[in-house]
Amino acid sequence: MTDSIKVSELHWLLAIVQNIDVGVVVLDRDYRVDVWNTFMQNRSGYMPDEARKRSFFELFPEVDEAWFRRKVENVVALGTPSFTVWEQRPYLLRFKNYQPITGLEEFMYQNTTLLPLKSVSGAIEQVCLIIYDVTDVATNRYQLQAANQELQRLSSTDRLTGLFNRGHWEEILCQDYARHRRYAGNSALVMCDIDHFKQINDTYGHQVGDGVIQHTAKLIRQNIRDSDVAGRYGGEEFVILQPDTDSEGAMVFAERLRLAIEASELKLEGHSIRFTISLGIADLTQPSSDHSQLIKWADSALYISKSAGRNRVTLYLADSGAGA
Repeated sequence: MTDSIKVSELHWLLAIVQNIDVGVVVLDRDYRVDVWNTFMQNRSGYMPDEARKRSFFELFPEVDEAWFRRKVENVVALGTPSFTVWEQRPYLLRFKNYQPITGLEEFMYQNTTLLPLKSVSGAIEQVCLIIYDVTDVATNRYQLQAANQELQRLSSTDRLTGLFNRGHWEEILCQDYARHRRYAGNSALVMCDIDHFKQINDTYGHQVGDGVIQHTAKLIRQNIRDSDVAGRYGGEEFVILQPDTDSEGAMVFAERLRLAIEASELKLEGHSIRFTISLGIADLTQPSSDHSQLIKWADSALYISKSAGRNRVTLYLADSGAGA
């Protein structure tokens, strides 16, 4: 009776191993296959008779043999399981992904477990490899990360221009100012304003006015360095933070930007529009109390450019009365 129960239990166990939705492979100490379940058959294309007693590394040449052997030998030596997760190693065996919801993934993401299997004598003569398909988990994680990144981008970006919005660029300016206070570096802030923008709006309409703002933002992006931070101040005003830049370098940049916009022509809704910008510059060579003072100085220099006839660049100097 006892033997028949054991045979029945073994039958159930084999049925479970064959039908469970994970890969089950049992390897002997020479890394030859002893057990190969239906999951492995379906994903690998090898029938059990084709896989049995063949080298695991012959069946899966993509496996890092030296690494896998170290993992297995540690399992045997310590007599304890070992695990891999997809975050560290996306897969052990490169199986195609056939899941309908995550069908765009090129391969199956996998977690794995290595279990030591003791014989009747107590010696570990086989190791069981279990492979879990975690493609849904990995895909959902990546989609969530992408969504969070997009939310972060949207929360820091001005919708009309694609430049940083005021809250974000001012936060970066604040951080840069703190760095300046600690390490005594220099930074410059360039502020610019589209000349006669109200006249453009009144003449051509607000849609064309928005196009002029977008065109200005595009030319700013084309002229800044990778390290520069460009943002929209509000309305038709823009700022460009230039870390590790003195007033001379900022003047060169500002003049180049001014000339680029003066030479450009925007064709929109049947109109050919030319316009200019005025610019003001301030840097941190002068004593300051906080980051907002740099904004005030650049704004004062911009006001002088506008008052002096527009389409020009002005550098804030404390002894010149600008911003006083």
